Order: sequence, then C-alpha cells, then structure tokens
Amino acid sequence: MSTTKQILADRLFEARALTLQLAAPLSDEDMVVQAMPDASPTKWHLGHVTWFFERFILENELPGYRVFDPAFNYCFNSYYETQGARQPRQLRGLLTRPPIKEVLAYRRHVDAALRELDHKGGLEDPRVANLVEVGINHEQQHQELLLTDILALLSANPLRPAYRSQGAPRSAATQATPASWLAFEGGLHQIGHDGGGYAWDNELPRHTTYVHPFRLADRLVTNGEWQEFMADGGYAQPAHWLADGWGTVKREEWTAPLYWEKRDDTWHVMTLNGLVPVDLSAPVCHVSYYEADAFARWAGKRLPTEFEWEVAAAGLPVTGNLLSSDALQPVSTSEPSNGRPRQMFGDVWEWTQSSYQAYPGYRPNPGALGEYNGKFMVSQQVLRGASCVTPAGHSRATYRNFFYPMQRWQFLGLRLAEDV
Repeated sequence: MSTTKQILADRLFEARALTLQLAAPLSDEDMVVQAMPDASPTKWHLGHVTWFFERFILENELPGYRVFDPAFNYCFNSYYETQGARQPRQLRGLLTRPPIKEVLAYRRHVDAALRELDHKGGLEDPRVANLVEVGINHEQQHQELLLTDILALLSANPLRPAYRSQGAPRSAATQATPASWLAFEGGLHQIGHDGGGYAWDNELPRHTTYVHPFRLADRLVTNGEWQEFMADGGYAQPAHWLADGWGTVKREEWTAPLYWEKRDDTWHVMTLNGLVPVDLSAPVCHVSYYEADAFARWAGKRLPTEFEWEVAAAGLPVTGNLLSSDALQPVSTSEPSNGRPRQMFGDVWEWTQSSYQAYPGYRPNPGALGEYNGKFMVSQQVLRGASCVTPAGHSRATYRNFFYPMQRWQFLGLRLAEDV
C-alpha cells in the first residue's frame, strides 16, 4: 500500500477508536436517553456513523459483505431520503432496542469489514478513498455532536454529574487581556477552498468576493463582558434585539447563556467537567445567534461576515483549544496578539452575520451524499472556526458550520467586528 493510502487507513481506524474512547466514560443508561429533539443519544451516534460506512462503502465496495442487520437501516439513517424510511429524529431516544452491546457488536462487524477492504487494496481506488475520507470527516462531526449532546443530557440531571471526574481545567490566564482591533484592507478576495486536501462541498467553488475594509477584535467575547451585558439589562431591552430574537427571548424566558445558573449569588455553568463557577476571562459559550447579535448591537459593534472571518483567518495555523487539548470547555488565553487574531480555532464556533447559502456555481455532490449539505441552505447562519470539542484535523479557514439562529446547545460564541 502506498504511503498516502496507509495514512488514510491509519486515520480511519484512529477515528473509529476515538469515538469509542469518547463514549467510554458513559453508562449504558447515559447512552440511551435523548435530552431534546435537537440532540441524539450516544448509542444512536455510535450506530449512525457505523451505518454510514456500511451503507455507502461496504455494501457497494466489498464483495460478499454481509449486512449486520437490515433493520439498522431504519434505526440509524439520519436524513437521507434516498436511503429509505427512518426513525424520526425527535424519537431516537425511544430506540431502547437494539441494546448497547448489539450496537457495539455492529461497530466491530463493520470495523472488521473495513480492515478487510483495506487489506484487499480497496483504499487504493481513488473513488473508494474519497468515500472513506468523507466517512472519517462525518465521524469526526459526530464525535463533536456526541459530546455536545451528552452535555445537554447531563445538564438536565438535577445531580449535575460530570462527564468525567478529573474536574475543570484551570484557565491559562486569570484575567482576559483587553481586546485589540485589527484592521483589514478591503478589495477583492478569494473565498472558499482551494482544492488542496479535503473539503465539504459547501466550501466550494472558490470564488472572488468583494470585502469592504473592516476591523476585527483579536479575541473572543468573554464571560465577564457578557455579564456586563446582562447587568445592563441586555436581556430586557428590545432595542438590542432582532424581532425574531426578542420573540424567542420572551417565549423561552432567556436571561443568561444556556447552562448558566445562580448558586449563592454566583453564576455557575454546567460543563462536561461538571458544574463550575463561570470563569470571567474565558470565552462566553452556548449563546444563540440572536444573543450574539444583540450583544454586538449593545456593544456598538457587529458580527463579522463569514468572508471577513475567512480573510482574517487566512494563513493562520489551525491550533488552539480543540478536543485534543482535553479541556472540554472554553478557556481563557494569555497568548499575545502580535497583530494577529487569537482564538480563531478552538474554544467556540463563532457566529457570523452571514446566512447559510450556496456559493456562486455551487453544485451538490452526485447521489445520496448530495443530501449532506445543500438541502439545508435556508434559514440558518454560518459559523466559523472550531470548538473545544472539535477533533484535531477537522477544521480549516474555509470550513462552514451552520445552525439555526435560536440554537445554542452547541459550543457557540462570538467575536466582534466593526466597519472602518
């Protein structure tokens, strides 16, 4: 096998192993329950990413492959209309059967078949190698979702249990350094992936976009700054809010970011490390687009466009507080700015003011995988960067994440921008 294909095989099985490592601290009961319609049980994530490899690769590319259980196509299909009927998303927590042990047996069955495919030289075929690359990146997305969804579940437990017992990490800085404003020139800029390495279809095609001169904060908005917004009546003043946002605030009775709660007159936040005091110097997290936009208006600034963010991130290394850092929550930074934006990758996905839509000339992938991104290009906002639970190697400056503006259970935050 060539070196390139060996690297791909190694990445494949490392990704498969990491998913099991992330599920290891959980009990069987933890893995079955669904916290809310937007979240999925851990057991479902374990089965779905396995179904992806079986359905899109092994059934077509490994001669003689035996499907583990035909019923699993209904259980673990997500939203692929071309692949048949499926369990409704909001009812995935009702899948008490198959049991955990059978889902783990399913993973072993598929992993053994993937190794057989590798040993028979299947990964030498560029078309199969591309499908495997998609599967790896898909599994990485669900690794992040697995942790995000288990936090939603544990936060709903009155015992406030931690995902793990080692406790919250100490921040790298006890006080956030003041934000600096970095100026970027306007003009025509190349936006989108350049074709070197992997990219989702929504990052393509690369195209020219005019960007007006702008300034960008060199760091993320902090919890301390968010508390100033709250203390100034930020959640009670409709002038800061978009109409849909204000309606959501009133309907949902939001008064603070998700997972925040007052204990002994001190704000605490539920994290994967348990309930901990809010670190004023750490980036604010679990805020919706509506909240991020309202904060920016309150501060006399705005959110950046996704194109401004990409211009600012161009050439920066994709390093930061990612899943590999093992903090599992946003942390403050003492990294000097040195005239470059900080915290562009890791800690939180950053809301932009850009709606999620196709780039000029966009074409979805052919076949079932064409359902992956394109059909969701409506009524959502683009986020850029990465979070503290994004697997290493999964993000880049052109990566386009997207969520509905009212959603906030993901690791979502913001940085400010302004016109020049």
